[in-house]
Amino acid sequence: FLSSAMVMFAQYVQGGTFGTAVRMAEDVTELARRCAAAPTDNPDCLQPLDRLFLDTICREEELPGFTDCCAKRDPERNDCFLSLKNSSRGLAAPFERPDAEAACRNHSQHHQPLTGHFIYEVSSRHPFLYAPTILSAALRYEEMMSRCCGSGEDPAKAEECFQRQAPKVMKPVKEDGLRQEHTCAILKKFGARTLKALKLAQISQKFPKADFGTVTKLVADIGATHEACCRGDMLRCMRHREQILHYVCTNQGVLSSKIKPCCEKPLLQRSECIVNAENDDRPAELSPHVREFVEDKGICERFAQEKDMLVARFLYEYSRRHPEFSPQMLLRIAKGYEELLRECCRAGAPHQCRSRGEEELKKHVYETESVMKTSCDIYKEKGDYYFQNELLLSFTKKMPQLSPAELIKFTKQMTTIGSKCCQLSQDKLLPCAEENLDLVLGEICRRHLRDPINPGVCHCCSSSYSFRRPCMGKLEIDESYVPLALAPGLFTFHEDLCTAEEEQLQHKKQEMLVNLVKYKPRITPEQLSSVTAAFAAMRERCCREEPRQACFAREVAPLLVPRKRFGCHP
Repeated sequence: FLSSAMVMFAQYVQGGTFGTAVRMAEDVTELARRCAAAPTDNPDCLQPLDRLFLDTICREEELPGFTDCCAKRDPERNDCFLSLKNSSRGLAAPFERPDAEAACRNHSQHHQPLTGHFIYEVSSRHPFLYAPTILSAALRYEEMMSRCCGSGEDPAKAEECFQRQAPKVMKPVKEDGLRQEHTCAILKKFGARTLKALKLAQISQKFPKADFGTVTKLVADIGATHEACCRGDMLRCMRHREQILHYVCTNQGVLSSKIKPCCEKPLLQRSECIVNAENDDRPAELSPHVREFVEDKGICERFAQEKDMLVARFLYEYSRRHPEFSPQMLLRIAKGYEELLRECCRAGAPHQCRSRGEEELKKHVYETESVMKTSCDIYKEKGDYYFQNELLLSFTKKMPQLSPAELIKFTKQMTTIGSKCCQLSQDKLLPCAEENLDLVLGEICRRHLRDPINPGVCHCCSSSYSFRRPCMGKLEIDESYVPLALAPGLFTFHEDLCTAEEEQLQHKKQEMLVNLVKYKPRITPEQLSSVTAAFAAMRERCCREEPRQACFAREVAPLLVPRKRFGCHP
């Protein structure tokens, strides 16, 4: 309870000190002990937990920044506190791995305060992150400290141990934070209906033997949980999530045979385990088709009376039959079904109107699978580096306003998806690829919200959640972009090209590729090959000469002379 209270106070009072957070957490924990022993002796024991937390903050004289919020009555007081939460990455530096010698000394002398300090630091930097994620990271932090500061370890070995272990401690925090940010962005941009539809598809795939009523109950509960979590109301968020976990684990019989090991784990590990658990086996009696949703004579009457419920039931039935499809693709199929009925159920529609639905469905499935297969074929043929270069060429043309660092980061993430998903069997490829791509495209769209990229990206990020990936795929050269001028410094090479490790050299080449496309957005593959060959020859020649820097300065101009490399056009 003390650790959870520390998370809450650090998230609500980001500007406070570690000592203040500890004192407030200890006060609330002591009250909880007294209430557990004698619940009727103290009127505070009858208060809701969130009110007790806010009362504790408002009693603190060292926190003057909350005076206005503390003057309000609940629930306005809670809303006021939530509005002050700041998840800006610039608010505080990311939590770094500790200095080995100092950390091990502190660990041996002050074990508990050190872990508490870690919880405080991570919580204040991630005010919207689910508390069990932070507490799980704290357990991994303790394990790292014990392992790296073990008896007999000298500082050099401890430092090496920290370098190896620290990323493992923070990786789940970053991943969960990104996933939560992604979900909240969907909720904010596209609304609760879209988020619930996504959850309906995901839950129907994971629990295919659950009936429609059970699935829709879970969807409603999870939707309410995300609304609380995305508002930053972490107490309600945590309470809702625990209730969902309890429901899932006490109803395994009607939900899934694959989650028993998860439900036996400690509470902190249970949620992540269930999310990552395999989909349950599809019931044998399920027919592969759902033609009754098109062929039934009364379907238009049902569509007129209960459109949302009919489309939701179609999505449920189709999703539980197709674990090999991504949830985003299932949403596109449901949207196509809704549009089919809207067109074919209007007065005067041709009798055979609905019969074309199956052909359109097959066409969309074929197109989606072909895009993924083509991408994986290119990845398998070219490997990580050259596959990323293909993506850089494409995305720099689509989004030339992004910096080289951003383009390299996003395409690196996409390349990692290729390495992860392209080795999977055909029935696992599409969910893996499109779900992970959705996270990267979501990050691009949040970047667009902070600083608009271009009209094409704006359209793809705003028009439809489920069609975001196909929309981005169809983007071509941004016609509104004014190419970079060939100014001094745009292509400047230094003698570190001769001494760079292979990974550094590849990064420098990719920066040059991005700038080259920004300079000549319509560069052809032949022109690009010509420049690439000329660059390799220049590097080899100048790395043999002395002084190298003078050689690079002299040779860079011929490398990019428009008449030689790009024809006579300006």
